[in-house]
Amino acid sequence: MPVNEYSDPLASRTLRKISARILPFVFLLYIVAYLDRANVAFAKLPMSADLGFSEAVYGFGAGLFFVGYLLLEIPGALIVERWSARRWIARILVTWGVCTVGVGLVRTPLEFYAARFLLGSAEAGFFPGILVYLTHWFPSRERARAMAGFIVAIPIGLALGGPISAAILRCHWFGLAGWRWMFILEGVPAILLGFVALAYLTDRPRQARWLDTEERQWLEAELEREKRAKLATGVVSVWRGLCNRDSMLLAAALFFANIGSYSFLFWLPGIVQKVSRLSPYLSNTLVAIPFVAGALGAVTCGRSSDRAGERKLHAIVPLVMAGVFFPLSASFGESFTLTLLFSSLAAAAVYAWPPPFWVLPTLTLTDSAAATAIGGINSIGNLGGFVGPTVVGYLLSRGWALSTTMTISTTGFVLSAVLIAAIRVPQHRR
Repeated sequence: MPVNEYSDPLASRTLRKISARILPFVFLLYIVAYLDRANVAFAKLPMSADLGFSEAVYGFGAGLFFVGYLLLEIPGALIVERWSARRWIARILVTWGVCTVGVGLVRTPLEFYAARFLLGSAEAGFFPGILVYLTHWFPSRERARAMAGFIVAIPIGLALGGPISAAILRCHWFGLAGWRWMFILEGVPAILLGFVALAYLTDRPRQARWLDTEERQWLEAELEREKRAKLATGVVSVWRGLCNRDSMLLAAALFFANIGSYSFLFWLPGIVQKVSRLSPYLSNTLVAIPFVAGALGAVTCGRSSDRAGERKLHAIVPLVMAGVFFPLSASFGESFTLTLLFSSLAAAAVYAWPPPFWVLPTLTLTDSAAATAIGGINSIGNLGGFVGPTVVGYLLSRGWALSTTMTISTTGFVLSAVLIAAIRVPQHRR
């Protein structure tokens, strides 16, 4: 949870209440979201063996999620900004839960491609929508830690997902393979949480009956003060926010970072299983170790970024570290200890850069423009999640060495760091 730096007791009390109310729930939602997005990595080995999928088929299908993701990213972020976060998030949860169940029913490559595409389309708008939603509740100086409290759900969800998925893979009820039950059972929580979100979330501070009157008034005044400060330095339209130089740089940076990030995510369980020579069930359990390191990296970097009031360097350094450690994790084919060590260091870096990164759009643009920019950045950037797994799967199916393939994919981390270094953050907004 964010540990705020306001000295006023009213401000401190208000932010503690908001953190306790909002962050645990969105944290839970994102655990479920990311597990449903990435559980294909845990199912890879038994699913590919049952259905005869090659590395190329798996990589293309895993990446197609992000093509579907393009459809509603920008509209989703604007809907949260201008309409209702709780209704939109509830809709997303229910539909992606249904689509996750659908992945468990596929039998051919074409069905796998369609199911992954529909899952991405269903989940589109969730991530930028939550980021925009957090700007409705947390002043700018608290956002990196608030976003870290949300983004840390990625590695924690994967750390929990490994053992949970490993346990479900052992189930063969009613003649269905364990990997099918994994998708079916892991899709149900999203459907149930959709109805909970509709009742639990509050769209704006003025509607928060769980805050005292003076707490609501302080928060609304603080957010309004920040809004006026942005307006005083010039209004950026929604369209200009999307086409803004720095928005384009951030989109390109996210694109290249995701080439490496999703290559890491979708092939890490396979790397651990290959080196450890354990069964898919036990190796999926061991994969929790790197993701715990990733959670620590996200929290530490988010807190450090808010404490220092600095965003760019806190995103750049972990990206460079990820570009170094990830190839090393695939280079020690005979040493399980070194593979696990460098995988853990890579995970800590891979999940450390997003919290400060996602503060950058909110520092330079007005509310609607920032919402559009976040949706646009995430839409374009997540295409890297399609390109990375597709290219890795193709190269591996052509006989390329795993270490060489991963080295190629992780050059994206370094390119991303270079692009972020070129972003201009106005001095008065740092």
